[in-house]
Amino acid sequence: MNDEMQPTLEKLQNLISQTLDHKRPEAQSKRHKLGYRTARENLADLVDAGSFIEYGQLAVAAQRKRQSYEDLQVNTAADGVITGTATINQELFGKERSQAAIVIYDYSVLAGTQGFFHHQKLDRMFTTAEDQNLPVIMYTEGGGGRPGDVDVTPTTLIAGLHVPSFYTWAKLSGQVPRIAINNGFCFAGNAVLFGCADITIATRTSWIGMAGPAMIEGGGVGKYKPTEIGPADVQAKNGVIDIVAGNEAEATAIAKKLLGYFQGSVEKWSCKDQTKLRDVVPENRRRTYYVHKAIEVIADDDSFIELRKGYGPGIITGFMRLEGKPMGLIANNCMHLAGAVDAEAAEKVSRFLQLCDAFGLPILSLIDTPGFMVGPDSDAQAAVRRMSSFFVSFASVTVPVVAIVLRKGYGLGAMAMTGGSFHTPVYIAAWPTGEFGGMGLEGAVKLGFKKELEAVADDVERKALFDQLVAQMYEIGKATEAAAHLEIDAVIDPADTRDVVLKAFNSTTGQKIPKGQRRNFVDTW
Repeated sequence: MNDEMQPTLEKLQNLISQTLDHKRPEAQSKRHKLGYRTARENLADLVDAGSFIEYGQLAVAAQRKRQSYEDLQVNTAADGVITGTATINQELFGKERSQAAIVIYDYSVLAGTQGFFHHQKLDRMFTTAEDQNLPVIMYTEGGGGRPGDVDVTPTTLIAGLHVPSFYTWAKLSGQVPRIAINNGFCFAGNAVLFGCADITIATRTSWIGMAGPAMIEGGGVGKYKPTEIGPADVQAKNGVIDIVAGNEAEATAIAKKLLGYFQGSVEKWSCKDQTKLRDVVPENRRRTYYVHKAIEVIADDDSFIELRKGYGPGIITGFMRLEGKPMGLIANNCMHLAGAVDAEAAEKVSRFLQLCDAFGLPILSLIDTPGFMVGPDSDAQAAVRRMSSFFVSFASVTVPVVAIVLRKGYGLGAMAMTGGSFHTPVYIAAWPTGEFGGMGLEGAVKLGFKKELEAVADDVERKALFDQLVAQMYEIGKATEAAAHLEIDAVIDPADTRDVVLKAFNSTTGQKIPKGQRRNFVDTW
């Protein structure tokens, strides 16, 4: 080595080391005392070892008029955000498909606030993700905008509202998969970045809001502790958070698993005994059951992951694999409102359909619904608008859809679950327990035979007539009759579901829609 180069290299290595945890022991200790990890510990856990290339590591806060450069190196390392590219899940998907862009906020630097150079780093990474078609994983913990970057003077910057970061991040919607992870406080601009993501993961110790305590108080809205603003349990119930994790380690593991659905198929898989599906639906058609039992058997082992579990529980949404192939799943949940599709569930599934379509994931629909939830309370929740969005979103889907009716397939709710019409899916089948009608059988009898029922004075006789009429309608609407009249394609043994679904999807492998012809963004709602 050139002796003259040695001092220069040593100086460079010293500068770089100032950004690392071992040179910032106090900051590291504060994180660990809270039970949290450092930004670089999250980085090490997320990416494949030795694959990370960092962008802007030597940046410091634009505050050289306030502090010495030496202090800024330690106290504002990387200007509070780690950015770069790396591989994730390379052992499963290979080097090319595992490339990803990484953005990790460092709360130990000025509370993870967004400064002048900080935003430039974001812009650089978001642009890189767009240019290179890279998925993005972002850790969003931070307090929003930073007012203390005094190096940027009023002669060059007034309000600082022309920074493109939020535009470039939002513009990536529907272009590349974006997963946001949060632990701790996430307010203002950080919350916007979190909310714009395609999939959001937050730990139980997360508080996410459009403003922190200072901004809320300054706006005259009141005085609140940071832990009173957007706690995780609240944000999970309202759909802001897709998945609640126990801690950062669990959140990171979930993010890696979620990213895998967009990275492609896996070679190794296993599944449960499919004959167990024959015992899922109770013999008594009025009894509820856990549709998760069906999902767990149909899907590859340990491949199903549910999104927005706390919001719109009437429809289950999530990702799964069949023989290693990734896909989206929607399923009616008869444990909630007997499977009726309410406004929240309709809105939730509409957005999920957009997500699947944007990134080419086929959709499996498991149906057991008496229809849309009706009544004044439902309409007060904008049911007309939100339920209609279900039809609009599904009608724009370009990926293959397969529908399996487990039991009830009634009314507009069942039609919505198939994309608007029973012949919209590439294949629709029913289990022998399937039953069909324009509305629930009991309701249809009450409306259609009102005069006949009212004409029977004796309560016992009226009930007997009612039961007889329901039984007659069931015979007319049972699965085999629906198949005989070609409303559905087949009635199948529940144990054959997995095989049938795979064959149906495989029949469409030559019908890929070019990415440019799919929807170009995914709504946040």
